[in-house]
Amino acid sequence: MFKSILSLTLFLFLLKGNNSYSMHIMEGYLPVGWSIFWWALYLPFFFYGVKKLKANLKGNLDKKLLVTLIGAFIFLVSSLKLPSLTGSSSHATGVGLGAILLGPSGVFVLGAIVLFFQATLLAHGGYTTLGANAISMTVVGALVSYGIYKGLRKKVGEKTAIFLAAALGDFMTYVVTSIQLALAHPAAGSDYLQSAIKFLGVFSITQIPLAIIEGLVTVIIINMLPKELMENSLLAGEYEKEEKIEGAKVNG
Repeated sequence: MFKSILSLTLFLFLLKGNNSYSMHIMEGYLPVGWSIFWWALYLPFFFYGVKKLKANLKGNLDKKLLVTLIGAFIFLVSSLKLPSLTGSSSHATGVGLGAILLGPSGVFVLGAIVLFFQATLLAHGGYTTLGANAISMTVVGALVSYGIYKGLRKKVGEKTAIFLAAALGDFMTYVVTSIQLALAHPAAGSDYLQSAIKFLGVFSITQIPLAIIEGLVTVIIINMLPKELMENSLLAGEYEKEEKIEGAKVNG
């Protein structure tokens, strides 16, 4: 188990390369009013996630190890960047993997930790914009990924559902980021909707390929994870319950 974890961690560090100075929405780019708004919107998700995560992790070392691994994955892949709009950049998010294995509430918390350390250590994002970045990446991205995976995994197969969950969760992060930027800095001569479409059009050039890559990498990584960790994923019990319910329906 630990050899597999070490191999995966080294693989992620090699992926990171020299892209240490990437960013989400950068520090100071949002007006104060919008910064406060996004922080206020995010905090209830954070406190709910803390409560759920504490209950799920209590006394289980394997689950704690899985959470640590996913946090490292989100930190590393969301530190990779491609230049995009002024005040932001395109990058993978890693939240699809977290949402599938931890559920969205776990990602609500890990996202805040990741964004804090990226702002502190890498000048990646910022403290005032952390609420906005958390809403787009760790709340909307995680909820979309979780919903797609849970809704499609029995209809299209496990691997296809994982791919779609990770890819669309990634892309939806930038739909929300485009809205956030449009609300704060609407383009001259355009309304908010037109501005959001323009921002998303620029993001899409780099983000669509990144979303596809993230979907494929997420499938590979889940297949690489040791059986012990997969059995202790925080959603494993929920999936077992679903299978029992389905079995009861068939037998009934």
